[in-house]
Amino acid sequence: MRTTAPDVSASGPLSYDVVIVGGGAAGLRAAIAVAETAPALSVAIVSKVYPMRSHTVSAEGGAAAVIKDVDSLDEHFRDTVSGGDWLCDQDAVEFFVEEAPKELLRLEHWGCPWSREPDGHVAVRPFGGMKQQRTWFAADKTGFHLLHALFQTSLKHQQIVRHDEWFATKLLVDDGRVGGVAGIELATGRIETIAAKAVILCTGGCGRVYPFTTNANIKTGDGMALAYRAGGPLKDMEFVQYHPTGLPFTGILITEAARAEGGWLLNRDGYRYLQDYDLGKPEPHPVFKSMELGPRDRLSQAFVKEMEKGRTIPTSYGPIVHLDLRHLGEQTIDTKLPFVRELCRDYERIDPVRELIPVRPVVHYMMGGVHTDIDGAAGVAGLYAAGETACVSINGANRLGSNSLPECLVFGARAGEAAASHAASAPGPAASLAAQAADERRRLEELLRRDGGRERVSTLRQEMQAAMEAGAGIYRSRDDLVKSVDRVHELQDRFRSVRLTDHSLTFNTELIAALELEFMLEVAGSILHSALMREESRGAHQRVDFPRRDDEQFLAHSLICRNDDGSWRIEYPPVTITRWPPGERVYGR
Repeated sequence: MRTTAPDVSASGPLSYDVVIVGGGAAGLRAAIAVAETAPALSVAIVSKVYPMRSHTVSAEGGAAAVIKDVDSLDEHFRDTVSGGDWLCDQDAVEFFVEEAPKELLRLEHWGCPWSREPDGHVAVRPFGGMKQQRTWFAADKTGFHLLHALFQTSLKHQQIVRHDEWFATKLLVDDGRVGGVAGIELATGRIETIAAKAVILCTGGCGRVYPFTTNANIKTGDGMALAYRAGGPLKDMEFVQYHPTGLPFTGILITEAARAEGGWLLNRDGYRYLQDYDLGKPEPHPVFKSMELGPRDRLSQAFVKEMEKGRTIPTSYGPIVHLDLRHLGEQTIDTKLPFVRELCRDYERIDPVRELIPVRPVVHYMMGGVHTDIDGAAGVAGLYAAGETACVSINGANRLGSNSLPECLVFGARAGEAAASHAASAPGPAASLAAQAADERRRLEELLRRDGGRERVSTLRQEMQAAMEAGAGIYRSRDDLVKSVDRVHELQDRFRSVRLTDHSLTFNTELIAALELEFMLEVAGSILHSALMREESRGAHQRVDFPRRDDEQFLAHSLICRNDDGSWRIEYPPVTITRWPPGERVYGR
């Protein structure tokens, strides 16, 4: 397999049948699906990092799929829909729960080393909001092993060409049809057009619009912004998931698996405070062995309530509580949570076998993203999306832990198959795309040469992150959202005067940071506008001025669309309900 294309500056643009932007789990699974569905098609993966450095590698806890006789597809369906506070499209959830076991078994055949029970069966662990144990895992390095299996499998397909360390800056669209992307090769600074009959966006989430996040620095909402600018709507962007256990300084995730194995959350008094909240009391059911297995949105909200009561612990990085694993014992931690121990030692200088882990809620996942149908089609002919950058929607208002990895597999495969079918019959890119590509080249070259501006990328980014935390955090109000909307609009205006001090071509990280910031400002605006307009509380979106869920007005998705003049509009198509009408979210009663 070729890892990069030859220099074609003299012979014209690069051209493929299908281009996939992003080399993580969804992108690799989509590429494999294209190659298997239509072997005659050429496929390119354009990724700003080497695939094994994609953020999928950091997923720790596991992947949910029904495998045990005591479990059922219906139960997985109901847990997912209830966990999403009934904002999930139920036809998509039904398809997802049916396909997830097939995908995880396929990964087994491709070499993913799932952890095993003593009798040789695949091991599963409980996860928050799920009433059965259905989370497959590979110790606590599931993402690493899953991604490795996908990457190795992709190497078998010679028609897949990788463009590692390329940054896609623009979708090329003519007459409502995608014709490829424009991008920068980081190693040389070369600005190139990559033509395609179909494009699949698999760039992950946008957690870096917030100051404290489990997300890697590469998660800057690139695919969401690319689609938004090209006319594709973004869906349910107001739903931002906080994970209740991140390390306070770095934001590094302490996996939900730590609580699944029996970890406790303690306040400043050493008290398991979750028993005071509507998360389910301990009961005989083997899965609900602790309150710590409530859904992530409610655990994060409980932390805020503890903080308001003065029961958290102040630190220089904000208030924290403690995660206690000491009672699990060294053998369990080293067998099932070795990476948690490694992270605590390396980043906090503590050993969880003997010491408490400081944790706080940190931004973790976007339930919203590029609006797609069940085939991954994103509203512009030839454009598809999958993974966290997409919203199909199976996650609704709150994703259940361990649903995201199988989502990447199920809908990465589905988008790959659909894109292959489209590319097999689509005409080649229009000649008029050359003018768009030339305009993008001029824009990027002007930005690279710019040195007269007064604004710094880092300053604008920090101010954006502060505005997002203040306005669109765990709890929100109209006044705070309005202030943050105004602030982000101001930052977008100031971005026009951004100054670059590095004018080199080779690995110009300042240029890439500026382009990422421009994307993040677009995405931040969509989050804030969507949150301001949704006057209810549902899942991860909690309005203190509208504290109740309002199914009469807001049992609907928010679709935010960018107008040609840069303004926006929001539409509210209904949620798809197939067989389970909205009810109360109840856990452990």
